[in-house]
Parts: sequence; structure tokens; C-alpha cells
Amino acid sequence: MSEILEEFNDELKGNSKGVLFYAKVIILIFLVGGFGVYVGDLLFGKSSLDVLLNLQTDKEILENKVINLKEQNAILQKEYFELKDLDPDSKGK
Repeated sequence: MSEILEEFNDELKGNSKGVLFYAKVIILIFLVGGFGVYVGDLLFGKSSLDVLLNLQTDKEILENKVINLKEQNAILQKEYFELKDLDPDSKGK
């Protein structure tokens, strides 16, 4: 009878190593999958989309400001050169 118990005990030890290996593999798969979902959420999640849309809006606003400032600069340069031409002291310089 003890021989049968020893044989059964040996089978359990062999199975426990196999079960332990598969448990580790399954845990590793869940960890890698969870990390992948986390990174995907960081890159493509809602907050990333909000930041992208805000940056696009800010870019448009800044481009409009640049255009307005160029127009103002042209007007002020024209006024400056008109005033400079009217100044008799600066004619020869």
C-alpha cells in the first residue's frame, strides 16, 4: 500500500511542477496584456486626444496672431518710412 502512495505522491510532485509552470505562463500573459492596455491607453486614450485637439487649436490661434502681427508690422513700417522721409535732417543719411 505504501508503494502505491509513494507512486501517487511522485505523480503529484511532477504535476505540481507542470501546473506551476502553466500558472506562471498565464500570469505572465496577463501582466504583458495589462501593460499593453496601459501603454495603449497612454498613447491613444482620451487625455491624449484632448491634448492633441488643444494643441491643434492653439496652433491655429498662433498662426492667426502671426498673420495679424505681420499686417500691423507692415502698416507701422510704412508709417515709419513716411515719417523718416518727411524729416529734413535724415535726407542725406
